[in-house]
Amino acid sequence: MPCVADWLNNPFSIVQGIFAQNVPNSDWEKKVTEYFKEKLKENNATNWVPSLNDVPVHYLKPNSLVKFRCMVQDMFDPEFYMGVYETVDPNTNARVLHFGKYRDVAECGPQQEIDLNSSQTITSERQTFYCVPVPGESTWVKEISFVTELVLSYISASQARVSPSTSYTPSRHKRSYEEDEDMDLHPTKQKEQHMGNNLCCGSEIHGCVEPKRLETEASAGHHLTSPNCSPPLDLNFPLPGEKGPACLVKVYESWDSFKVNDVLEVYGILSVDPVLSIVNNDEREGSALDLMECMDTAEEQRVHSPPASLVPRIHVILAQKLQHINPLLPACLNEESKTFVSNFMSELSPVRAELLGFLTHALLGDSLSAEYLILHLISTVYARRDVLPLGKFTLNLSGCPRNSIFTEHIYRIIQQLVPASHRLQMTIESMNRSRLIPHKDYAANRLVSGVLQLASNTSLVIDETQLEQGQLDTTGVHNVTALGNLITWQKVDYDFSYHQMEFPCNINVLITSEGRSLLPSDCQVHLQPQLIPPNMEEYMNSLLTAVLPSVLNKFRIYLSLLRLLDYSISEEVTKAVEEDFVEMRKSDPESVTADDLHRTLLVARFLSLSAGQTTLSRERWLRAKQLEALRKARLQQQKCVNGNEL
Repeated sequence: MPCVADWLNNPFSIVQGIFAQNVPNSDWEKKVTEYFKEKLKENNATNWVPSLNDVPVHYLKPNSLVKFRCMVQDMFDPEFYMGVYETVDPNTNARVLHFGKYRDVAECGPQQEIDLNSSQTITSERQTFYCVPVPGESTWVKEISFVTELVLSYISASQARVSPSTSYTPSRHKRSYEEDEDMDLHPTKQKEQHMGNNLCCGSEIHGCVEPKRLETEASAGHHLTSPNCSPPLDLNFPLPGEKGPACLVKVYESWDSFKVNDVLEVYGILSVDPVLSIVNNDEREGSALDLMECMDTAEEQRVHSPPASLVPRIHVILAQKLQHINPLLPACLNEESKTFVSNFMSELSPVRAELLGFLTHALLGDSLSAEYLILHLISTVYARRDVLPLGKFTLNLSGCPRNSIFTEHIYRIIQQLVPASHRLQMTIESMNRSRLIPHKDYAANRLVSGVLQLASNTSLVIDETQLEQGQLDTTGVHNVTALGNLITWQKVDYDFSYHQMEFPCNINVLITSEGRSLLPSDCQVHLQPQLIPPNMEEYMNSLLTAVLPSVLNKFRIYLSLLRLLDYSISEEVTKAVEEDFVEMRKSDPESVTADDLHRTLLVARFLSLSAGQTTLSRERWLRAKQLEALRKARLQQQKCVNGNEL
């Protein structure tokens, strides 16, 4: 029986065994998937699999099993490959069947050649996704994921007497990466090394169908070091300053169920073979075809076939769409996680009280604003009725001091609570210069990312406190319009030059401003500080330092878990709410509108969920009305003080 080291360190040996036992039966592919699915169910086995999110590529063994938590940034054209091919020895005429699945390069032994005319050849199709780490993923998510996997892998390893694969040691230095660069700089050395092995069949795994577009994914590393090199490769991260690997993820089954901006966790075979650079390089240099006759432009080849050392390939065996990326929660809320949910719900009330107190201190003693911030942080789009997204709750926190220190620290606190977030400083200059909207680059045949290409449930904090008078240019107007559409319709219109394409999203937007925001919002709360710290930075830092890590983790579970709960309103309560609204309209017909009813129902929904209740009660409805009355009274008071509308 295969040991752990086999399926982790050498998954090809497992695939080869299943392939050999089941050929020519086509069920071998299904059996491979089932084998790894069962293995990953065993005793925390998923934690043994090294993650590209935690371990640098140069520490990972090529052709080993890896996992990657990522967002689909772009989808490339489907490609054909040799699913099964036959090699022949010209001397002995001996024939051998090989599988091409999970490979970039066709393999054959010494003195063997691929028989392109073999009746055994099976041409298959796969989809390539360009995937990046989840944009704005919080540092604590990365740290907890890595530590949890490391601890569990050591526990499981001690029980199973195997070495954990999630750890890596500095004693294994960056040799593999440097060797890759050396091979790129000295292609002759690489050619000699592979002449009798991969290179003889290197490009032929795709050679029978669309040679240029469907060839092996190749590296352009040689061009990166040449004097007349093209511009440095843009890894196309949506947010500035992002780090982590981008990967070409090759999906073989059910790729129609995945789409751009989905967050996935994939398990597959890592491919970083330097021979990819040589194969692609030789084809470019040796081809006599005019560029216009090629399937791809040079720019498209550069983008679609980046260096494997910079953009590794993952050939997916298993993939799943993630409900969330909080490592403190079970991956899926199902029957198996019922115990976890029920245990946490039993202590929900004190957690909420502590979180309310923590946010009240962060908001300078304003408990009403803290209440609404909690409701905002657990809000999510739960359905769409025609074009209207239901459940969005964009909060405008007005009355913020014209001081970037306060809004910056509020964002730092939100970063510590939610799994993914981004702060957008809204100024005339940033609106005119920023690339918020993703657009299609037809020369490179790729989707160029923008700041608003975010994963679901990302918290976007828009800071208007530094906004001054000025002139928006065309780009600025488009960016402000895009922010308005995101808030109102929870969609971003990607620019495809000749048309726009709607991409629905689910982004929590918090706007901090002095007065009423220039952008639309679902709810405006005016901040009323009860204390003014002499040193704002020291005050905020001490607030974060004082909270225990265990308490902080409870806050994180609380906010993520409540967004995943179902919610309903009984017919009896619905009828009572309708009657109550009619009475409200009678007593004050001018100020009570349908928008007020919708907002109060939203507040009641999130109030109920924040208390762990999945149905609306009379008590929560009355509390929602009370909060709304306090909020409106505060806005009216501020309007009277300033003499203008907020």
